[in-house]
Amino acid sequence: MPEAKPVLGAATTASLPAPPLPGLAMSSHSGLLRALEALVEPLATVLSLWLLVWVIDGDLTPRWLAVSIIAFALGYPGRPQLRASAARVVADTVLAWAWTCGLLLAMGYAIGHLEDFSRPVVLNWLWLAPTTQLLAHWALREAAPHLIRLQGPPLRAVVVGMNEQGGSLADRLAMAHYTGVELLGFFDDRAPDRIHGGRHRMLGQINEIAEYVKKNRVQLVYLSLPMASQPRIKQLLDALKDTTASVYFVPDMFVTDLIQGRTDTICGMPVISVCETPFRGPNAVLKRGSDIVLAVAILLLLSPLMLAIAAAIKFTSPGPVIFRQRRYGVWGQEIIVYKFRSMTVTEDGPQVAQARRDDARVTPLGRVLRRTSMDELPQFINVLQGRMSIVGPRPHAVAHNEFYRPLIKSYMIRHKVKPGITGWAQVNGYRGETDSLEKMEARIRCDLDYLRNWSLRLDLYIIWRTIRLVFKDGAAY
Repeated sequence: MPEAKPVLGAATTASLPAPPLPGLAMSSHSGLLRALEALVEPLATVLSLWLLVWVIDGDLTPRWLAVSIIAFALGYPGRPQLRASAARVVADTVLAWAWTCGLLLAMGYAIGHLEDFSRPVVLNWLWLAPTTQLLAHWALREAAPHLIRLQGPPLRAVVVGMNEQGGSLADRLAMAHYTGVELLGFFDDRAPDRIHGGRHRMLGQINEIAEYVKKNRVQLVYLSLPMASQPRIKQLLDALKDTTASVYFVPDMFVTDLIQGRTDTICGMPVISVCETPFRGPNAVLKRGSDIVLAVAILLLLSPLMLAIAAAIKFTSPGPVIFRQRRYGVWGQEIIVYKFRSMTVTEDGPQVAQARRDDARVTPLGRVLRRTSMDELPQFINVLQGRMSIVGPRPHAVAHNEFYRPLIKSYMIRHKVKPGITGWAQVNGYRGETDSLEKMEARIRCDLDYLRNWSLRLDLYIIWRTIRLVFKDGAAY
């Protein structure tokens, strides 16, 4: 069995590939809109040029392509304009385009190739580009509410501490149109006459928040507490680690052991991410796209093998071919996970015993399937359904989750991402039975390290390690 590498708690694992460079922070459902706002102006600039070249010159030459690339680079990323007034959008667009035009003309004059470009195209581009940009901004503003709805129901949020900052954030959340966030109310221990912002619903005292978050599936918690409350904040953070909510600080304060920690803004208010999913905005698109491409390729490649396994299960033991079990998915919601049946039983209740070495419940064929992990192949269908990812924390049975969550600090944070067919813990030796609390704690530390350091390169590295280990590792039985 491969030797398990040491895993660090608050820091990264020693053998973990280098984490990605910090990027643009995305928050809530606005991540997609931010990505579109970054693209709308440079794309409008390039498309307006291509249209003019096609209409006037009839041929998009390499020179025009070079100008397109330079114009896109000068305009990317575009400025966020969704919340700006119409006059501000017009002024910013015209000024930015004047700056871009000046640079392009100066560059063309400096290299002596300005006369090589069609004058009618250049002159018409001077007015068509900003017009196209303004039309694109208007179209995005009209489409924004529909895009927010397409991303699913609004994320549910609460504010802890209704002081000046908390009250301002709550007011902005209540008035904002493009955040995709529903403010449920706030928590505070002070008397009502000392609370700022009485327009918002009081939900309870601070020591009641963790239970409320779990019962009401709250996804966002904004902490607006003074620095003097540091011990109370630490206690509150420990309580919230038994939930899947993303936690943000509104005041500027120092915290340790961050999960995707980054600065961000919500409705113009600065906040600090304490515990966040790595899959926001472009990262979410990249992760989902890679999952779909790889899952389709693997299912097409292995479909004959999967059909053969299904037939073998059917003819060698009574019972269904596919074993369905309830697991926790992203945000801690229950999902149904598929596996090839490898046992004579299909347990899925409040008590589920883990498979052990020489377990009498495992069929002879099931023993081979489990040792080679081929019983997991139907989970690529779960990936296409959007319930799972190819790489991520392995999903545990619901009964095991409920057993371990009060015993292991930060256990539920692993459910901030979709569960995976393989994961960082599995390629570091924590595959198969976890017959002690220490083994499960080590697996959870690996899962949290994965959340802290996710990148597409790390996913591909884990897949490569999995392929190497799957036929050598005898830990699964």
